[in-house]
Amino acid sequence: MTQSNNQSTSRRDFLKTTTATAVGTGILASLGSAAHVHASGDDQIKVGLVGCGGRGTGAASQALSTKGNVKLEAMADAFKDRMDSSLSNLQKQFSGRPERVDVAEEKKFVGFDAYQKLLDSGVDVVILATPPGFRPIHFEAAVNKGVHIFMEKPVATDVTGVKKVLEAAKKAKEKNLAVGVGLQRHHQAPYIETINRLKDGAIGDITSMRCYWNSGGVWEPRLAREDAKSEMEYQMRNWYYYNWLCGDHINEQHIHNIDVCNWLKDDFPVKAYGMGGRQVRTDKKYGEIYDHFAVEFVYADDTRMYSQCRHIRNCWNSVTEHAQGTKGSCDISGAKYETTAGYKWKYRGKKANPYQVEHDDLFAAIYNGTPYNEAEYGAKSTMTSILGRLATYSGKPVTWDEAMASNVDLMPKEFSWEAAPVTGPDENGFYPIPTPGVSKVL
Repeated sequence: MTQSNNQSTSRRDFLKTTTATAVGTGILASLGSAAHVHASGDDQIKVGLVGCGGRGTGAASQALSTKGNVKLEAMADAFKDRMDSSLSNLQKQFSGRPERVDVAEEKKFVGFDAYQKLLDSGVDVVILATPPGFRPIHFEAAVNKGVHIFMEKPVATDVTGVKKVLEAAKKAKEKNLAVGVGLQRHHQAPYIETINRLKDGAIGDITSMRCYWNSGGVWEPRLAREDAKSEMEYQMRNWYYYNWLCGDHINEQHIHNIDVCNWLKDDFPVKAYGMGGRQVRTDKKYGEIYDHFAVEFVYADDTRMYSQCRHIRNCWNSVTEHAQGTKGSCDISGAKYETTAGYKWKYRGKKANPYQVEHDDLFAAIYNGTPYNEAEYGAKSTMTSILGRLATYSGKPVTWDEAMASNVDLMPKEFSWEAAPVTGPDENGFYPIPTPGVSKVL
């Protein structure tokens, strides 16, 4: 911390030197006036938003709804129309508190380098909510700049990205930077109490877990090929369907459920076996991702996590997590369990929006000087999802160590609208689809 001769601390230095690691407590927001402990006339937190889609806009709204003197001061996106739409929505939402959304024209940045211009603009906290392929690049830059960070999950789409995030996470701790990751179940009271009870032995030793994100899928591709100015624009507008940007839905979406099982185990799998494919979503407009996965993850103690995720309509749906123990079973997502002795428990306490609580906790930590860093478990749960994808695409067992020893890198070598992504369509507009038993993934 830089101090003047009279030992006073500037707002900027104060905000840079307050924070590091309270993982999954969900209690920081209950500190009442903690957000005002250090607040004085110039202790305003200036927020920058990188990635102005639906989730980025939502995260910005939640950041601006925290206690304390917080305002959105800068925005960045590859596409101007997305940024303009986000800003308009936020201005409407905070019309009663317009001082919270104050983005001057010179603080609106567009393009592939917009994130760096935003970081250089003087923000104190940055929200990273672009498609996840960019997350390692943006996170590393934010840590190097010395700002506090909220980043959406997943935090990478390939092994190289995970390694970059883990390395930057160490630097963030050294710099005492607060880092939140959008795995909001860690801030959801029913999950917190249920997980704590299970760790205390409520159903005995955990022998297996099941987790699901089986649903009808996500949004349809937004931009038609004939309307795209380049292959790069086409893939970025339709980012969910390309692995360098999304990592497939086992990574982008199912990470939530996989992460809960890792949280319960206080560990990460050592091996994965998987199967899956494209059964229904086969049109070329759906890029290169699968529509279903089934993965068996193995932990070091031989405990198993059985994982399913599906994007097919008119099927049975489930977005849940479950645990089996030596003395009972638990519906973790339902916050209830039953023992073999007949005892039944269900969470009946207070509930709050976990998307808001995760920001309440982060900003309270920043103001209160509480150690706070969720980057490591965010990166390792991301890696768990990627491990499942690699095992499924290859049709072969893949170990954690094998994957982490590889240099799998899906990112383009150049970022410009004229540059070519790593994979492109054939003459008929179809993208290469991984074939189990044939495709090499490491």
